[in-house]
Amino acid sequence: MDFEKLRAEMVADLQERGIEDTAVLQAMRTVPREVFVQEDHLEYAYYNGALPLPAQQTISQPYVVALMLSALKLQPQFNVLEIGTGSGYAAAVLGQIVQQVHTVERKEALVAYANARLQQLGYTNVQVHLGDGTLGWPEAAPYEAIVVAAGGPTVPVSLRDQLGVNGRLIMPVGSYKKQKLQLVWRKKDGRFGQKTLTPVRFVPLIGSEGWADADQ
Repeated sequence: MDFEKLRAEMVADLQERGIEDTAVLQAMRTVPREVFVQEDHLEYAYYNGALPLPAQQTISQPYVVALMLSALKLQPQFNVLEIGTGSGYAAAVLGQIVQQVHTVERKEALVAYANARLQQLGYTNVQVHLGDGTLGWPEAAPYEAIVVAAGGPTVPVSLRDQLGVNGRLIMPVGSYKKQKLQLVWRKKDGRFGQKTLTPVRFVPLIGSEGWADADQ
């Protein structure tokens, strides 16, 4: 398959859908998504939809990745936190744009899955951590941007606390199975602003400040 051609077509589709952030578009033009997709789904590597991963998780559709990252207004010097590493694809896109990425995943199988692919592609500025993503990764805080790739009932307090001044956070917020993207930013006076964006459907954010495993 001509993945380079498919990648270019994906980016053109993103532009047609309204994605204008040149850094995000260039990163997605560069990162080989096929490396992060399971082998039996390679033919759908650039399909604009979610695809299955090990441990009952998914790799988000390209449009949603682009939309969320564009909302963060990323800059090259940023230190960014990602919650929900999954395949490692979004972390790789972030790694093309910003200086440092810390990404937290609660499933050990996906930590290994993502690490193998990120190392294969030579991403030295992306660190994958095993842990409870609802608690963030305080060791490397503060962050100029935080992206959460799982849906929770509210934005965890721990994540708000790790957001730097003028920092921006985007996360799906809502019920266990249906959410809306919520953009949060920390003002200079320490207070937070927020804006609700488009409806989405993400896997649940499991953890001490998210859903419990048994919640439905």
